[in-house]
Amino acid sequence: MADEHKTIPQSDPIYSEVCEFLHREAELLDRGEFEEWLEMIADDISYRLPVSLNRAKKTKPEKPQETEIFSENKASLVLRVKRLGTEYAWAENPPSRTRHLVTNVRVRSTSKSGEVEVDSYFLVYRNRSSYSHSDLFSGERQDLLRRVDGQWRLARRLIQLDQAVVGARNISIFL
Repeated sequence: MADEHKTIPQSDPIYSEVCEFLHREAELLDRGEFEEWLEMIADDISYRLPVSLNRAKKTKPEKPQETEIFSENKASLVLRVKRLGTEYAWAENPPSRTRHLVTNVRVRSTSKSGEVEVDSYFLVYRNRSSYSHSDLFSGERQDLLRRVDGQWRLARRLIQLDQAVVGARNISIFL
């Protein structure tokens, strides 16, 4: 039982594979290659962004699970990607320019063979058109990666933003 969630060291090839997966994902998102990104996702994906709440100092900061900015599955993510290719994706016309930075990657084994839990910090920069305004999203992602046909697939992502109030006009990009 103690080995169920053992930390995988950086010297382990699995750690390198996971980092390569995260870097490839960031690259695809920044290039707008969303169809290819969808291929990195498991069919039973849970992709969630709950609302963060500020609490008084004496209470523990809470990440509520009942109120979410979005809660997606494979079908809804596919629909979002398809919509980006239409004239009705007004929030992405012109398309956002993004830069996904991923750091502080920690990988742990799970009780299931071929699955790992991955925690990472992220910073996403977004700018659109010729506007000087840009958005920054920072936070932590808690992922579950699963090997499917020899390739890692994203099976679960819980995104926890550092900001309790999102200053962006929309979150039409993938975090």
